[in-house]
Amino acid sequence: MIRLGITGQAGFIGTHLFSLAGTRPDTFERVPFEDAFFDDEVKLRAFVRNCDAIVHLAAVNRHPDPQVLYETNIALVDKLIRAMEAEQVTPHVLFASSTQEARENLYGASKRAGRALLDAWARRTGAKFTGCIIPNVFGPHGRPGYNSVVATFCHQLTHGEMPHIDVDGELRLIYVGDLCQTFLKLIEEGKAALEFRVPYTGTRKVSELLASFKRYTRDYFAKGILPALPTPLDLQLFNTYRGYIDHTAFFPFPLEPHTDPRGSFVEVARITGLGGQFSFSTTHPGITRGNHYHTRKIERFAVIQGRARIELRRIGTTEKLSFELDGAHPAFVDMPVWYTHNITNIGEDELLTLFWINEPYNPENPDTYFEEV
Repeated sequence: MIRLGITGQAGFIGTHLFSLAGTRPDTFERVPFEDAFFDDEVKLRAFVRNCDAIVHLAAVNRHPDPQVLYETNIALVDKLIRAMEAEQVTPHVLFASSTQEARENLYGASKRAGRALLDAWARRTGAKFTGCIIPNVFGPHGRPGYNSVVATFCHQLTHGEMPHIDVDGELRLIYVGDLCQTFLKLIEEGKAALEFRVPYTGTRKVSELLASFKRYTRDYFAKGILPALPTPLDLQLFNTYRGYIDHTAFFPFPLEPHTDPRGSFVEVARITGLGGQFSFSTTHPGITRGNHYHTRKIERFAVIQGRARIELRRIGTTEKLSFELDGAHPAFVDMPVWYTHNITNIGEDELLTLFWINEPYNPENPDTYFEEV
């Protein structure tokens, strides 16, 4: 069992890493961290004392005064080192640096200097240290205007704003889930390196990213059409985009019945280039199904007979989203990644629900984690 601490646990990467480690309770014991620990020496020392490995993510990415940004980031590294030295502990420290180290700005300079300080600490104490040089990270729940241009574009297009491109450069991208898997692998392998370049998983020009997100807006956001996703990177970009939708306003998404004297025909999913698995279930009154979440899969629930309540809750939060669907007015709800979800028959008759998921169930790699909504 590896006791894992994550500074910046409440941030974009930190929340994903904390949640991912939580899917492996046989390997990782998560040591809780709060940003306020940096201002409380007793709590910070207790934190480092309880960790076998620490991923140091806490940092300021943007600030009106670059000098304040630089000094803050260096101070966070210094406080972490002083706490470890005071406790005489040598956890394996992984430092989240950036490819901006190569640029002439104070953010990049703070990352270079922070990595050097931790390397010097490791050499003095014989500890393991891994300085991770990370490309552009994207994924659901990042802060628009702060974490990445992907977050900014997705938020703007799902909230009626018009994006613009400042510089149409080519970006080397890594999905936050892939980055977090890399962190956990480095910890398990005990890999030490002053400069470990985290491999990027794909490249896109800024204009290409914007074109994809505009297509998702035109087809999925406006019409519910699931787009072609020919590569793993495309799937990750689409799942990221879905994470910025206001789910309470978007769902349930109404389906259009086509009725004639024979009855009704309802198209449940129009899918461009995706395969996957269709299934249906019957559920007795008062029974709940589900209470699980996925980290990569796209899943659609469509109620076609009876009355149902669908509940969602983002992992690591307490707020529940609740939607009521009625087969008399066909509609669907798509499950966002990292949201645990369930469906309950709230009617008096049998509930009939149609499900679509973009990959068939594989018991060797199910991407299904059980947690009560």
